[in-house]
Amino acid sequence: MNIHVLGQELQFPPVAEAADHGLLAVGGDLSNDRLLAAYKHGAFPWFMEEDPLLWWAPEERAVLPLDALRISKSMRNELNRNRYQVTMDRAFDQVVRRCQSAPRDGEGTWISNDIVQAYQSLHELGYAHSVEAWKEDVLVGGLYGVSLGRMFFGESMFTDATNASKVCFVKLVTWLKQRGFGPVDCQIMNPHLASMGAESWPREAFQKQLDHFLAAGATLQGKWTEYASEL
Repeated sequence: MNIHVLGQELQFPPVAEAADHGLLAVGGDLSNDRLLAAYKHGAFPWFMEEDPLLWWAPEERAVLPLDALRISKSMRNELNRNRYQVTMDRAFDQVVRRCQSAPRDGEGTWISNDIVQAYQSLHELGYAHSVEAWKEDVLVGGLYGVSLGRMFFGESMFTDATNASKVCFVKLVTWLKQRGFGPVDCQIMNPHLASMGAESWPREAFQKQLDHFLAAGATLQGKWTEYASEL
């Protein structure tokens, strides 16, 4: 199967045409319009700094249905302790940079400086958001992603303190559920996501839910700082 090479056009090929390993297209750029078009289409960028720009739509998608969130007894105890102050969009740039430098078991990070700049631009437009955990005014954990319609597309997280990023994730999922959001797109499955309740969905099932929840409500565009009190 030939991989589609993107030019100036923003249109992506049908996700059903992705290669067996999920690669959908190569090339293009990380402009705001292209990134938003990719998320709406069911694709996302993922590449190492030395690679060309790669766009993916895997056959099996890691997804967290909001009702499937798994909170262990120890995690409930953690939440009840209220060790961390949790905020939204208070330190987006810091969160992305900390995700960029987080340990990766000896592997390099896919969060290049170009990726950082691209998502900072999406944040300034009100589409990319962060959730932060603070301990005594020190940032100790967080996550970031993109929101369109009633979909949230998770990108990355980091933690410098016990369960800090998990607290952010649980708080976010609970808030998204209250706001009528659909399942969180987690992109690629890993043991951490599975332990929190993420499931592997066939591409077709994910696309149906994506289309539904993109149209389920207006995008909550802008800074989410005002919603932090609801967490």
